[in-house]
Amino acid sequence: MRLWIAKQRYLIDFTLSSLARRKTKNIGLVLVFSLLVFALASVTLLTSALRQEAARVLAQSPEVLLQRMVAGRHDLIPPGYIERIGRIRGVQHVEGRLWGYYYDAVVKANYTFQVARENPPPPGRIVVGPGLARFRGVQAGNVLSFRSYSGKLFTFTVNAVLPAESELVSADLVLLNEADFRAFFDYPAGHFTDIALSVANPQEVRTVATKLAAALPDSRPILREEVLRTYQSIFDWREGIALALLSAAILAFAILAWDKASGLSAEEKREIGILKAIGWETGDVIRMKLWESMLVSLGAFLLGYLAAYVHVFHFSAALFAPVLKGWAVLYPSFTLVPAIDGLQIATLLFFTVFPYAVAVLVPIWRAAITDPDAVMRG
Repeated sequence: MRLWIAKQRYLIDFTLSSLARRKTKNIGLVLVFSLLVFALASVTLLTSALRQEAARVLAQSPEVLLQRMVAGRHDLIPPGYIERIGRIRGVQHVEGRLWGYYYDAVVKANYTFQVARENPPPPGRIVVGPGLARFRGVQAGNVLSFRSYSGKLFTFTVNAVLPAESELVSADLVLLNEADFRAFFDYPAGHFTDIALSVANPQEVRTVATKLAAALPDSRPILREEVLRTYQSIFDWREGIALALLSAAILAFAILAWDKASGLSAEEKREIGILKAIGWETGDVIRMKLWESMLVSLGAFLLGYLAAYVHVFHFSAALFAPVLKGWAVLYPSFTLVPAIDGLQIATLLFFTVFPYAVAVLVPIWRAAITDPDAVMRG
């Protein structure tokens, strides 16, 4: 066992000296490999963190949302719906919601106006999201004016700014009381935008949704799990787009690996011939080159993955965020919670390190089993 350990130590020492002799080539190879891993890992880490963040945010949303559809379009919920829904078996809590979109032509951004469920601001006052406050340069005590769709000008005083921790879901939010909302959007009394409801037994959400659709044919139940799946599909699609954009880098690496597999340089062949001539066995040569390829590939993989981790979770993935997060005038600023998937790392490792190792071993094996004189003559 000691002899085997000593032999491996000598192999590693020789491998390190061999890498040092060709340091320019190996540094270039490590940089190319690291950049490829960095790009791929940045995309996968960012999308994984966004999926986790979306799931965390949606966990606080209603189990079922009910919208009323007229001629295929979203319409107001008329009076009487809440009472009818409350009588359906399995429904635990029903609440009408008031919200709407407002386009600010001054800054060309969309805001979401919503009636606050808890602690609504006093009449004439609003609570704004951190993204809106940052974009418009306002704070508590400032005044904001909006012209309603009827042409009437409304002026509100900013009562407070929502905390930055909620920016993912509140960047463009404007909270106000019910009376101000109905006056601004000209909503008649008793009408609501949609209805949020909770179910007594979480296992019966789909059953309750079926009952709602049967009792109210003009309604459309939207389940929380369906919204989550939609977000997952969006992130998957954007991840695919980003990976497609990286296909040029992947192709370049494939060409590099193929070039490595197609043969060894004259210097490497002479080195193998000399090692064989002084008594190295075929297995020793293969193990030495295997150590060399593993040191290069694993070192480059760790370098690229760590750089991607820092890029995503400490610099908010500045290079890939516009592609994967989407685009908006009021762009939310939030910190992603680090999320690392072991299967994701293993998959990335397999599709980057393994092909390189195989590409290296094929020509090494061919040279190692050839007569030393023939190898050195080329």
